[in-house]
Amino acid sequence: MNKTISKVYIAADHRGVGTKLYLIEMLTAAGYMVVNLGTDDPNTMVDYPDVAASLASAMDGDKNARGILICGTGAGVMIAANRYRHIRASRCDNPTQAREDRFHDDINVLSLGADDIDIEMAFLCAQTFLESPFDNAERRIRRIEKIS
Repeated sequence: MNKTISKVYIAADHRGVGTKLYLIEMLTAAGYMVVNLGTDDPNTMVDYPDVAASLASAMDGDKNARGILICGTGAGVMIAANRYRHIRASRCDNPTQAREDRFHDDINVLSLGADDIDIEMAFLCAQTFLESPFDNAERRIRRIEKIS
């Protein structure tokens, strides 16, 4: 477990509820403080821009927080989340991608497509995302400052 992470905020639209609930269970068991921002009902339609907005709001001001967003494709929540200057979200389908995106781009939000990966792979992606460091090289910091 990465002890520098203050909280893991997690939110999903109706298509990502099952994956979200599984991740909450697994990440809590791994020792992370997980904050569930909803939705918990797969039968209640929720718009993915609203899900991303609630996560961005919760993470605002906490540089040590991480976020996980889930929708059917993972693309919608990623696009919506990246509207916020303090969010750097990336859609990942495998742990290697999650590790590389943390290392090179210091992503602070993992976006997952519930329709595209199974829950075990989603957990591996989340675990890798939370445990992987950022490179901190001057050139990477310079690039991130240009988008933040």
